[in-house]
Amino acid sequence: MTPDTIKAERVIDEDSAESGYKVPGLERGLKILTEFSPREPVLGAPELSRRLKIPRTTVFRLLQTLESLGFLERADKDRNYRLGVAVLRLGFEFLSSLELTDLGLPIIEALRNDTGLTSHILIRDGRDVVFVAKAQSHAAFFSSVKVNVGTRLPAYATTHGQVLMGDLSLADLRALYPEPKLHCFTKLTPATIEELYERILVDAQRGFAISESSFERGISVVTAPVRDDTGRIVAVITTTIPRPEIEAALLDSGLIDKVRGAADELSQRLNYRPKNGPTTGSKYMKALGL
Repeated sequence: MTPDTIKAERVIDEDSAESGYKVPGLERGLKILTEFSPREPVLGAPELSRRLKIPRTTVFRLLQTLESLGFLERADKDRNYRLGVAVLRLGFEFLSSLELTDLGLPIIEALRNDTGLTSHILIRDGRDVVFVAKAQSHAAFFSSVKVNVGTRLPAYATTHGQVLMGDLSLADLRALYPEPKLHCFTKLTPATIEELYERILVDAQRGFAISESSFERGISVVTAPVRDDTGRIVAVITTTIPRPEIEAALLDSGLIDKVRGAADELSQRLNYRPKNGPTTGSKYMKALGL
């Protein structure tokens, strides 16, 4: 056996070992998703079976699984399929969160430096809010606050989520929360969709929200919405106060205006242009040397 033969057999063995870790069902499901394109947005099982050389019965099962997870949906209530919202969520929300992180991190760092408080950017993912950026306070007492990038919390039960849902109608909320009662984490958690909607309206009208131990005891926050070029709420900026209540002196120092200013600045960076002219974010443009 020559050295070249030994080398060739070694490569084959390594390839076989790697292929042993593959999950055929997952591989086939992903291949189905990649067949859809702008040129061919709608495809059926027979065509997918022919292209991928997979038995038609197997394709049907894969399509039904992908449909149940939201990655595919029926086209015109027929046997044909098109990409579903779950695929869009994987792509667009990921890109959106990256853009928010890239543009927003210097802003929340400036907010942190101005207030001395830990600041975050959050987005909504369905029924959850997700922390996508963090500027940690240098104060020692913030070490007890265990919220990191990637942390998820229930949207309806948090002030962050209620502000993020500021564009939703009552019908939208009922579709998102079909259950008759909402689980209460504290006595301040909204128990019904109607109560949740009332809180959302109040926060939307005033343009910010304050929470004092409404979700987690001993944690208070000030939160303001961030909008994109369509005017839609896509994120919030928040500061965290590790106290059961927010001291009057802290509010008197202009904390609310500072949080709103940071949110307005990020909105401007996302090309949001309010009809009423410039927002309060110009202060943060100066702080960032812009």
